[in-house]
Amino acid sequence: METTALNPTQMHLLKLFAFNNSEEYAREIQMVLTRHFQAQLDAEADRLWDEGILNQEKLDMIRQEDLHAK
Repeated sequence: METTALNPTQMHLLKLFAFNNSEEYAREIQMVLTRHFQAQLDAEADRLWDEGILNQEKLDMIRQEDLHAK
């Protein structure tokens, strides 16, 4: 079995979880991370829209694609 080294982000998260291992704390961390990545995604989508790279027509095309088939 091949071993994989943890990256710095993974190590930091492991250290965070070492202090409090409750399910509630895990959900709170998950929500913080979810909000963070959602904000990044929103900012990038706004940038693409403002630059004309993304528009309603392209969103409609994506909606029709079977993304699991690729």
